[in-house]
Amino acid sequence: MSFDDIKISKQIRMALDEAGFEKPTEIQEKVFSPIRAGKDVIGIAQTGTGKTLAYLMPILMKLNYAQGFDPRALIVVPTRELVLQVVETIELLSPYINLRAVGVYGGVNINTQKEKLYAGIDIIVATPGRLMDIYMTRILKFTLIKTLVVDEADKLMDLGFMPQLKAIFEIIPEVHQNLLFSATFSDTVAQLADDFLISPERIEIAPQASTVENIHQIQYQAPNILSKIALLKHLLKDKEVFNKVMIFTETKKNADRIVDRLEEFLGEDLSVIHSNKAQNTRIKALNDFKEGRSRVLIASDVAARGIDIENISHVINFDIPSNYVEYVHRVGRTGRAERDGTAISFVNKGEEELMEQVEALIKKPIEIGEVPVEVVFTSQLLEDEKIQTRNIKIKNTIRLDLSSGAFHKKSAKNSKTPSGSKGRQKAIENKKRNRKKKSKK
Repeated sequence: MSFDDIKISKQIRMALDEAGFEKPTEIQEKVFSPIRAGKDVIGIAQTGTGKTLAYLMPILMKLNYAQGFDPRALIVVPTRELVLQVVETIELLSPYINLRAVGVYGGVNINTQKEKLYAGIDIIVATPGRLMDIYMTRILKFTLIKTLVVDEADKLMDLGFMPQLKAIFEIIPEVHQNLLFSATFSDTVAQLADDFLISPERIEIAPQASTVENIHQIQYQAPNILSKIALLKHLLKDKEVFNKVMIFTETKKNADRIVDRLEEFLGEDLSVIHSNKAQNTRIKALNDFKEGRSRVLIASDVAARGIDIENISHVINFDIPSNYVEYVHRVGRTGRAERDGTAISFVNKGEEELMEQVEALIKKPIEIGEVPVEVVFTSQLLEDEKIQTRNIKIKNTIRLDLSSGAFHKKSAKNSKTPSGSKGRQKAIENKKRNRKKKSKK
């Protein structure tokens, strides 16, 4: 199927051609018509499947041209980096339709963002906390919002943004279109959808817990952090093979440990992003990696979620994620656009159970690699590792239900809604009553 087949406007089609997009992905193809029809939509698709473009194309066609002062569409995302990426995509798509988009996020002076808003906007892209800060300044009215997008909903829930999201639903008009996009459909995401979406059309691309076949997955057993760093240094010596590498750590401390021990070895080839880094530093590190000025990017899960970077040759799990579904998100950053990719995991004794859970989740074993003879492991433990060895507590943060695929079954009250605007208004009122009942319990 081509973009012409899904009836993209001429102006956006021209922008897509100039950006090098040849045909829609599966998620873009399947959500386009329901969104254009004004339905609430739940889109479940893994990172790298084109979710951002999937909701932006119909929204931009709906808005069509710049109009007025206050925003008509609101896009909520979990991180600053994702705000910037969505705004960049909007700008990519709208050279011929002159729409105005502004991104707002924490970590920078709010006055600079307010100045951009004063000029008038059509789309606001925001992290939840900064959006509520903007709302409290009263410089914008949210009464014209016709479309709300909650992107990376599972990560928003993981980060504890449910209260802010509930507040956002309360400050925009009752009658509006809701679009919820997520890589997984956890119980908390399902609850959000159940509370606020009206008869949503659910569109799911590929199983929630799958990894693509063209990603070679391998694990190396390494006893501790210093041994993992020794193995990492050995692998990264091969610049030709490891030409664009994304390294994930479970903690900011481990990200900094890698930098401290490999910075002299890698020099300008090394970039790092995590939440303790200043915003300008994070943006520069990301751009350096995207544009090839560095070949290694170290990132925490929160900082990297939703970031779309092309041609990553290797993903390395320096730590195995405690929320083992996160493994799928991490490795999905390589092997995109039908290219081959490699995902490497370093596993210590305390992480073996997590790797078994990952293998159960993706329904296949992960090859155990032989550590190169040149790599010398150490028995030395860092202080926090000593504590962990005395008291290993592996916490499983989501329920794994292989028999049902962990899919949430919609309640009967949400399965049928009378058609038309009166029917939608009645459904909204019913939702509000149900939420009030829950809050009183």
